[in-house]
Amino acid sequence: MNKLNMYKFKRKSKRILLYFILIAIALFMVGPFLWLLSTSLKTPGNIYDFPPQIIPDPITFDSYIGVINQMDFMQYFYNSVFITFFGVVLNSLFSSMAAYPLARIDFPGKKVIFVAIISTMLLPNTAGLIVNFLTMQKLNLVNTRIAVFLPSAVTVFGIFLLRQTYLTIPNELEEAARIDGASEFYIWWRIMLPLIKPGLLTLIIFDFVAHWNTFLWPLIVLQDSSKYPLAAGLEYLQGTFSYNFRFIAAGTVISMLPMIIVFIIFQKHFIKGVAGAVKG
Repeated sequence: MNKLNMYKFKRKSKRILLYFILIAIALFMVGPFLWLLSTSLKTPGNIYDFPPQIIPDPITFDSYIGVINQMDFMQYFYNSVFITFFGVVLNSLFSSMAAYPLARIDFPGKKVIFVAIISTMLLPNTAGLIVNFLTMQKLNLVNTRIAVFLPSAVTVFGIFLLRQTYLTIPNELEEAARIDGASEFYIWWRIMLPLIKPGLLTLIIFDFVAHWNTFLWPLIVLQDSSKYPLAAGLEYLQGTFSYNFRFIAAGTVISMLPMIIVFIIFQKHFIKGVAGAVKG
């Protein structure tokens, strides 16, 4: 075997080994979801089979029908859609507005302000629960769906991500627009915002997952359980069907489907956005 063939063999072997490792990691990561999916499709008699069946035999959708019929599942689903939609829209808008001057406009104290904003990421999320609750109480928004997404209408992560994305845009574009007499708002809205689309879509994916899975804060700020989002409603589901693991698995699978669909649709933009943020 000459050197060229040896090089090709080593290269192919490394690639096969890398694929094997990646497939093993993927199966390990997706394992809990596959177990939930399998459990949700089993009959009551098959759920305790040993060894457990990966592919149920027979397959039944009774658990999904039971979850939807025996609890107000669609109300929880609507609450999640409402909270997630407005939370994502507000955070995308305000974070993009806040990140623009920090990236593209020179003003005194800009670096100090940015460091101060980023330093708040060191604080745990639970540190702001009391302050947020008192704020919502003063605004008379306790026990409203607005109180669930309003405290996260702008996030430090969103500002940081979009600022890094803004930094990747050449300065010549905005300089040409200023020469033509364009205002800062026009430059941001018509020039900069379309160019940070990958970073913006990345933020939308992260924010969608965060709002869709929000659990602790709704339990604190909402007193009426009918206003709970789906993640908090699943805790109610666990209490209602504490011995019916099929129903719990079915509810969890249904709650995960929107996140999977959103990621599949925007996965290319997600990769571009993350790469642009790291480069910036």
